[in-house]
This record gives sequence, structure tokens and C-alpha cells, in this order.
Amino acid sequence: MALKYLALSSLVVLYSLMFLGGYVSAAGLGLTCPEWPLCPDGLMPGEAYLVEWTHRLVAAVAGAMIVATAVCSWFNRNSYRTIRVTSVTAAALVVVQITLGAVVIDTLLHAVLVAIHLGIGILLFAMMLLTTLFAFRIDRQPPIKTEA
Repeated sequence: MALKYLALSSLVVLYSLMFLGGYVSAAGLGLTCPEWPLCPDGLMPGEAYLVEWTHRLVAAVAGAMIVATAVCSWFNRNSYRTIRVTSVTAAALVVVQITLGAVVIDTLLHAVLVAIHLGIGILLFAMMLLTTLFAFRIDRQPPIKTEA
């Protein structure tokens, strides 16, 4: 029961992260915070770094939620192979995505790496969408056949 709501919450936070990441990219704010993982002002940045810092904070929350979803899918006794595969794939993609995000900052927004970062983000969203759909199917019982 909790798995489906954790997966759905993870999906919503991930979508919000993608929306925020699109804003960061379109507004040209990708290098406003040139250090990784923290901004030059430390844990609580100034106003100049707020948008990029928020993107990183939401990424950390989304990453933790996606990994928690993968762990829960393994410990849920009613889950089946497809949800385990999609959730673990999503968790692995989160690690790749966060690492690639750091590399993108270190390479000063190299265009190819930014495109790969976007592509992996879309693939990650697809895996979380499938995980959420599979999680909502777990609790459904097949209809009981009655004999006439």
C-alpha cells in the first residue's frame, strides 16, 4: 500500500525537478552556482544562487525518494519482477544522473553532456512512471469467478 504512494510521490517530485531543470537551462542559470555540490556561500546560498541551489536540493530529495522506492519494491512481498526491475533501473539512473550533473557543471555546460543529461532524465522519468503504474497494480485482486 505504501509503495504505490511512495512511487507516486517520487514521480511528482521528479517531474517537478525536470520542470525546474528546464527553467534553469532555458534561463541560462546553469553556471550561476559554479561549484558542486554546494554553492560558494555554502549550505544556504544567497539570492544569486537560489534557483540553481533549489534545483540541486530537489534533485537530492528526488534521488532519495527514488532509491527508497527501489528498496521498498524489494521488501514488498506482493511486488513482482517488473516493478523490481523498473525501480532498480530508476535508482541506478539516479546515480548516473547526479554524477553526470556534476560533470556537466565541471565541464562548463558542454552541449553533448547537457543533451545526455536531458536524455537520461527522460529515461529516468519513464522508469519511474512504469514503477508507479506497476505499484498501483499490486493491490488489485483479479475478479472472483462465480459458478452459476
